[in-house]
Amino acid sequence: MPPNNINHDACQRRIAIISDTHGHINPNIIHAIKGCDRIVHAGDICGAQVLSQLDDVCSHITAVTGNDDCESLWHESEASIINALPAIAEIELPGGTLAVEHGHRHGMHQPDHASLRASHSHARVIVYGHTHTLLIDDSETPWVINPGAAGETRTEDGASCLILTAVSQGEWNIDIIRFNDKNEAVAYA
Repeated sequence: MPPNNINHDACQRRIAIISDTHGHINPNIIHAIKGCDRIVHAGDICGAQVLSQLDDVCSHITAVTGNDDCESLWHESEASIINALPAIAEIELPGGTLAVEHGHRHGMHQPDHASLRASHSHARVIVYGHTHTLLIDDSETPWVINPGAAGETRTEDGASCLILTAVSQGEWNIDIIRFNDKNEAVAYA
């Protein structure tokens, strides 16, 4: 193939970022993340059925454990699944590294962004969950982001997720997806 026919889209990846499903994923979130190249779950999965639903959407899943993802809180038949999940994961993407952890080890009520940044200083973006509060802190590098809650538990402003588009030339963009309590899209960038 001649060089001018290079598929530049191959250097771009769309990553769906979710967290805090607590055993249930909002169906609108499932629909919104279809077509992504990878799904990242930042913990508090709370059941293998959630991972199965995600696998139906995309076979490339990276999931980490949250403070509610322990063998005693999952069904006993799912012990091997929960025990196989890491507490921290890193994903190499075009243009940098995405670090993922639940965040509760950096502050139980509100994870400390300075602590997260110190632990993952080599990353371009750090993903955490735990607070169920959607945020994008791009005030310094690495960025610290939280997709909010993608389930039904403590979704005061509605179920939400983020979609990261990583491009090898260095540009990364984050889109916010949120649904209100009537399951209407209120933020879809």
